[in-house]
Amino acid sequence: MQYPFIEVDIKKIKHNAKVVTDICKKHGVNPVGVTKVSSGSIELAQAMIDGGIDTLGDSKLDNLEKFKDLPAKKMLLRLPAISEAKKLVEFADISLNSEIKTIEAISKEAVKLGKTHEIVLMIDVGDLREGIFYENKDTIMETVDHILTLDGVKLVGIGTNLTCYGAIIPSKENVGQLVDIKKEIEEKFNIELELISGGNSSSLCLIQHEELPEGVNQMRLGTSIILGLVEVTWTMIPDTYNDAFKLKAEIVEIQEKPSMPIGEVAMDAFRNVPTFEDKGMMKRAICAIGKQDCDPQFMLPDDENICILGSSSDHLILDITNSDRDYEIGDILSFTLDYVAILRCMTSPYVERVYI
Repeated sequence: MQYPFIEVDIKKIKHNAKVVTDICKKHGVNPVGVTKVSSGSIELAQAMIDGGIDTLGDSKLDNLEKFKDLPAKKMLLRLPAISEAKKLVEFADISLNSEIKTIEAISKEAVKLGKTHEIVLMIDVGDLREGIFYENKDTIMETVDHILTLDGVKLVGIGTNLTCYGAIIPSKENVGQLVDIKKEIEEKFNIELELISGGNSSSLCLIQHEELPEGVNQMRLGTSIILGLVEVTWTMIPDTYNDAFKLKAEIVEIQEKPSMPIGEVAMDAFRNVPTFEDKGMMKRAICAIGKQDCDPQFMLPDDENICILGSSSDHLILDITNSDRDYEIGDILSFTLDYVAILRCMTSPYVERVYI
């Protein structure tokens, strides 16, 4: 076996997907299974489908292309660029949009390919990432009016995103703005929109608190399926796993060294000025992986008596002084990963994947 590798427990992903899907369906919400953390893993996408997911969402068209033969609808989560309109229509059934020029380009390509591409118009309710600002009602209505004149595209609903940029917590008030805007659109244009896409995994807090506005019937869920976690409340969803992903790394050095570097301190390789606590001599180990391929801030050793001291690009430095195990060169350490570390490992070409 070549190290480092990330071990993915497919059964746990399938289980989490089923638990989350069941919760959502009980509240009239259809979950989109967000796969973007996996760098286009067909195995992970299939596990979500097996757990009840019928729409896959990803931020990369290259990943959706990998999923083209999977039995699920495909959604592009990141706003599409005009330059990729043709590829979008080829490999995505639905996309999140805010710019009419882009939607016009999608329309042209859809007509050429004889397809109808579904549009979710994004509304910014305060997080200040993508979407037309919710107070700009004239712009919203003008955009809807224009979309309805275009061939090859269908306006199926409106949506929003929260917490990813501005860290704004989903609430009955801000997500509820979508319900009001949907009603205004339907009344003005005498149409019926199919969905309100009410955010990402953080929006599950509205279900937790029984504050989900009536009419919100879609959520785009990644972290809640991958880690069984509702980020805003930092609570685990009952009966889910948070350890479906494990990083396995090999020890390449074990030495007794001081806990404090010796000499004048400058910036490290990442332009940070590190600080250290004097703990005397310690037994230190190095694993052959670093910030290029993982994120030490978002991972924990499975040996609770090991502490991550830091890392450079390719070396992970650990304090193994208090471990009950007498580690040797060539031993393998296991780490449980949070979302950011999973993302880094799964997108690194230098970290192998093993599915169990």
